Amino acid sequence: MTPQNQAYISLGSNKGDAFRNLQLAIDAIHQKIGYVKSISRVYKTKAWGFDADDFNNACILVETYLGAKKLLKTLLEIERDMGRQRSNTKGYQSRIIDLDILFFNDDIVEFPNLTIPHPQLQFRKFVLVPLMDVSSQLYHPVFKKNVTTLLGECEDNLEVDPINIWLKNPSKQYRFKDYNYIAIEGNIGAGKTSLATIISHEFNAKLILERFADNPFLPKFYKEPKRYAFTLEMSFLADRYQQISDDLSQLDLFKDFIVSDYDVFKSLIFSKITLPEDEFALYRKLFYQVYKDIAKPDLYIYLYQNTERLQANIKKRGRNYEQNIADDYLEKINAGYLEFLKNHPDFNVKIIDISEKDFVKNREDYVWVLDQIHS
Repeated sequence: MTPQNQAYISLGSNKGDAFRNLQLAIDAIHQKIGYVKSISRVYKTKAWGFDADDFNNACILVETYLGAKKLLKTLLEIERDMGRQRSNTKGYQSRIIDLDILFFNDDIVEFPNLTIPHPQLQFRKFVLVPLMDVSSQLYHPVFKKNVTTLLGECEDNLEVDPINIWLKNPSKQYRFKDYNYIAIEGNIGAGKTSLATIISHEFNAKLILERFADNPFLPKFYKEPKRYAFTLEMSFLADRYQQISDDLSQLDLFKDFIVSDYDVFKSLIFSKITLPEDEFALYRKLFYQVYKDIAKPDLYIYLYQNTERLQANIKKRGRNYEQNIADDYLEKINAGYLEFLKNHPDFNVKIIDISEKDFVKNREDYVWVLDQIHS
């Protein structure tokens, strides 16, 4: 997955319930733009450059897959949705919400309607003071100075006073800390690794990814499944046991929980499909001997996608040995998973149909998946 962009956004409001307007804007940014990583305190300031009610101002750091132009477009949509009508009249005006991009990574951007870093931020304490809360050492790529230095040099005399009410981070509503170990499962191309990776990043989890790419028997299996099925499944049995036992036993004091893009019981699901009945009976005995002491996940998330979407995802990621997987094989895997979950009522399972969703490209789809996990 491509790295996320880091965007620093200034928020201001002086119409209606100004504090509530800031909170609604942050909720919308979480829903439509990206992960709200940090939120400053809220500061009360006089209107800058005109006479009007006092402003509430804040600053946030957002991680997003959107580019700078798309980010600006989405921020303007949020302003419009909240009732702001931008005017061509010159001069400053009261506003229900004002959302400005201050920094975007360490990029220098010059477009007709967008300049980054924001060309006026160094003159405004109501921007610099909240920005200090978020990142005092943030470096201005044009002036070659950090935010602390810019604030020290700022000649703005307006008072910037903190208020004793804190904005809420929308991500905190998701209670992943209630679990020690989460496994995300699904068919080939369902999006297991993508979802596990995003969750681990946004919610401070230790990430365990299956090492299937290192298995030398996997390409051979897809070419000659009958010949290499047992060899492949045995190699996965050994490798998954080694990896999961090592990773689950090595605690990371700086992480809140563990999230994995597979569960060891997938070995039984796949081997039942790929092996003859007598070989599967032997394999199952070996499996339970090996995995009898391995911890089960506290939460088991199964991502369901229909066969058409799975094939599209497989084609898109372009692994040569996967390009000729038959629909029938994928349908057997889906059926195998659902049968397995049906026969294990002791598992805490969430089955989520994402056939019509794209949680990697569409932030709202990702937030929908989070809501389904916590529903």
